[in-house]
Amino acid sequence: NHPYLPNLTRRKALGVFGLVGAGSAFSLARVVRAATCSVYPQATQGPYWVDEGLERSDITIDPSDSSVQVGVPLELRLSLVRTDGDCAPLAGVQIDVWHCNAYGLYSDETANNTLGKKFLRGYLFTDSNGLVVFQTIYPGWYSGRTIHIHFRVRAYTGATTTYNWTSQLAFPESVNNAAMAIAPYNSRGARNTTNATDGIYNASMLMTLTSDGSGGYIAEHAVGLAGVPTSS
Repeated sequence: NHPYLPNLTRRKALGVFGLVGAGSAFSLARVVRAATCSVYPQATQGPYWVDEGLERSDITIDPSDSSVQVGVPLELRLSLVRTDGDCAPLAGVQIDVWHCNAYGLYSDETANNTLGKKFLRGYLFTDSNGLVVFQTIYPGWYSGRTIHIHFRVRAYTGATTTYNWTSQLAFPESVNNAAMAIAPYNSRGARNTTNATDGIYNASMLMTLTSDGSGGYIAEHAVGLAGVPTSS
């Protein structure tokens, strides 16, 4: 049932992720090799995009006050491949991710009364395998949307942006239901939108989730893109 353990310290959680990281990398490699090289669906960036310029792997920490967002630990492993290049890895491109916290709130948003906060936002550049790995928490929900994560892909030549593309990631409903049934998510009542009733959800956005063995999840997804220039 993957309960969130309030006595699990951040250091212990990161230790767990470190132990499973190597095995997960092999798993993701299999996902990439098995990819059909179909182009991933583009989706709206939504109203809560803020370009905070935070290059970091652990996005649970708010650099404004060093607080840490609570929730079910989630290791997000995204891999980019070229659909116009035999599914070769896309290295050296920037991936931003952002999502709401366990209470359905985004940071640095007037509408959410979180101006100045910077939690659950960050970016990394893909490695030689086209991979980025973020440490975060399972997102909560807010009215009108299924549970999701936003991401943006950018490539550069010098300081010039040569590619700018956004989409979203989704979760299996069985895992959504399990996560939302425990604290702190269950303090908000039942969701009013699921994958089936969400106007943006696409089956291609559905990630593969596995247990991390300690109450959290590892989410893996390969994203196919075409026409991405080489970053320099």
